[in-house]
Amino acid sequence: MNTVTIKDVAARAGVSAATASRVLSGNAATSEESRRAVEQAAKDLDFRPNLQARALRSTRSDTIGLLVSDVRNPFFADLAHSIEQAALAEGYVTLLGNANERADQQNRYLDTLIARRVDGVIVAPQGNDTGTVQQLVDRQVPTVFVDRVIPGLDVPSVTTDSSTGIRQTVEHLAALGHTRIGYIAGPQSVSTGRERFTAYQDAVVAAGLSEDPDLIVFGDFQAASGSAGVTTLLQLADPPTAIFAADSLMAVGAIAILNRLGLRLGRDIALVAFDDIEWFSLLEPALSVVAHSVEDMGRVAVDLLRDVIDGGRPESVRLPSELIVRASSATPVRPVRQAASTRPAAEQHPEH
Repeated sequence: MNTVTIKDVAARAGVSAATASRVLSGNAATSEESRRAVEQAAKDLDFRPNLQARALRSTRSDTIGLLVSDVRNPFFADLAHSIEQAALAEGYVTLLGNANERADQQNRYLDTLIARRVDGVIVAPQGNDTGTVQQLVDRQVPTVFVDRVIPGLDVPSVTTDSSTGIRQTVEHLAALGHTRIGYIAGPQSVSTGRERFTAYQDAVVAAGLSEDPDLIVFGDFQAASGSAGVTTLLQLADPPTAIFAADSLMAVGAIAILNRLGLRLGRDIALVAFDDIEWFSLLEPALSVVAHSVEDMGRVAVDLLRDVIDGGRPESVRLPSELIVRASSATPVRPVRQAASTRPAAEQHPEH
């Protein structure tokens, strides 16, 4: 009885199980070097594909599901595009669902994807509600988490190590003389919201800056909460001279209200956003950001999912982050109250 598996072939060839599977199934999306290594390994080990497993594979739909948190968020729009293109290169078409930052909408989409028998699912999960996500695991639907995770669920993931970029941001602002940095945090029900908040708190302590709890407001990764956060922070008796928004949409809301108040980015107040999107660099002034590669995140998510589909158990991947300094935070501190007091009253107190 032949007990050699495709994982044995992959190990001997020095490639992933996913690559070995592609070569042996005739998929052209492999390098010549990998193809030769896999074919030689299969010959050396006398590997014979499991005919029953091959028959099961013939029932595949060549379709994967992708559930993002909010299609209006430019980060997730870029991520969806990256995943779609990487999946197409692997021979899969992508069915896209939008959770709209809601667990109930997430679960409705996941139920539909399960019913449609997709070959696998890539999910940016909402909160800590396992719900239908647990059903994916229980039904052995190949699943990968992207950007966010649910603690306690054994699902491979590709996420960002936000701590480096956030520490760089706080150190950068401190070097310019900012001692009171306002932070618009994401929802604490979401892993990215919690991780970025913890990283921010750690960085503030390490830099010896003010730990005033009034400098922290909590948003929901939506633009309106970014605007509301800025309004709350600037109404403090001692307002911050710099603001750090924990995602791109909240940064958009922050920019909108600061413009309405007549405060000039990079001169009257500093602003930094987590997540870089293409047009942030085109603003006047350009926006400083904590960047991480959405292209890499999408590509790795598809690679992990392909490995799971082929029976592998890949390790999770953490991608790096880094601060990109642009004009919105490049000048030394200036008291916000002084700048705001020079604006017309109608601009200082906009209608809501």
